[in-house]
Amino acid sequence: MMSNAKRFSRTLKTVLLVLMAAVFPIEAIAQTPAKRLFGGEPLPARSKAAAHGFYTKGCLAGGVAIPVDGPHWQAMRLSRNRRWGHPNLIKVIENLSYKAKKDGWNGLLVGDISQPRGGPMLTGHRSHQVGLDADIWFNPMPDKRMTYQERENISAVSVLKRGSIYVDQARWTRGHTMVLYHAATSPGVERILVHPGVKKQLCDTVRGDRKWLNKIRPTWGHHYHFHIRMGCPPGSPGCKRQNSTGNKTGCNDGSLDWWFNVELNPKKKKPKPKTPPKKRRELVLGDLPQACKAVLSADAPSLQAATYKPIDAAFQAPQINLPAYSASRVLNGKSIEKAGAAITSITGSAIPQRVAIPTPRPRR
Repeated sequence: MMSNAKRFSRTLKTVLLVLMAAVFPIEAIAQTPAKRLFGGEPLPARSKAAAHGFYTKGCLAGGVAIPVDGPHWQAMRLSRNRRWGHPNLIKVIENLSYKAKKDGWNGLLVGDISQPRGGPMLTGHRSHQVGLDADIWFNPMPDKRMTYQERENISAVSVLKRGSIYVDQARWTRGHTMVLYHAATSPGVERILVHPGVKKQLCDTVRGDRKWLNKIRPTWGHHYHFHIRMGCPPGSPGCKRQNSTGNKTGCNDGSLDWWFNVELNPKKKKPKPKTPPKKRRELVLGDLPQACKAVLSADAPSLQAATYKPIDAAFQAPQINLPAYSASRVLNGKSIEKAGAAITSITGSAIPQRVAIPTPRPRR
């Protein structure tokens, strides 16, 4: 039965929406960039979990937040409020943290997942809109629990050799390979996006069963972190699927060669165009699936109610007092790879030593 407080909250929200419609022309609201609408929501929509639309044009209903700390993970850049995802994805991240820990990865540093209600982000990603994408830093978790400020300021570390498009062999470890292996073989995961240099490293070193390399997809960037992408989950009929990755490993069919021989090759500087290129049009609410309007206007649960309940309920970490969400803080925040001290500078960090070339085998 609905409490008086909740009934009042819902009534107030309805009144405010009516007043907004009366004061602001409908056309003006319709042309507001969707990133401002979704980026301003601090909590998820209270509804059954569902991904609506495509990874680059959609929203998330019933999202849950991964806890700031788990036994084998720490969430980063907390000011962004992007630790929200479909419950299936959060479960995958949790399970990955345990599997990777057993295979030489000290723990996960969890980067951007999605905003509470998904949708276009205030800054950065074009994808991550439906709660099925997650970024995991290529740094293993340090032994200590980081403070809020450390999570805001430290920088991820590239696995590439400085000035090169190839992996730094002094930095790459068995743990790197195994965390990617476990991510790629997690239930429901369709793709792991990495830099072409990382894909080449795996193609050159992995022995035994190599079928999982099919899900390791080369793309631009992604040498500071790797990107987990799940397929459309059950209960999301409005979720738009990607094309299949097929069954090739992508190691010896020529596709990887294109990256090194064409795309990543230094190019001759072209003269600047006389007229600057047109900016990509911002997505507005009308560009998203119809269901996203209901997601945006839905009531919100409390943060406690919407936080994922981990396997290890007894685990406790030092309390972090999160400041109230601020969109301006997001707009002025730091990226993961440019500013700040490297993760290795934090006292007590545990960086796995380089070991012999791995030979991962699927677990029966």
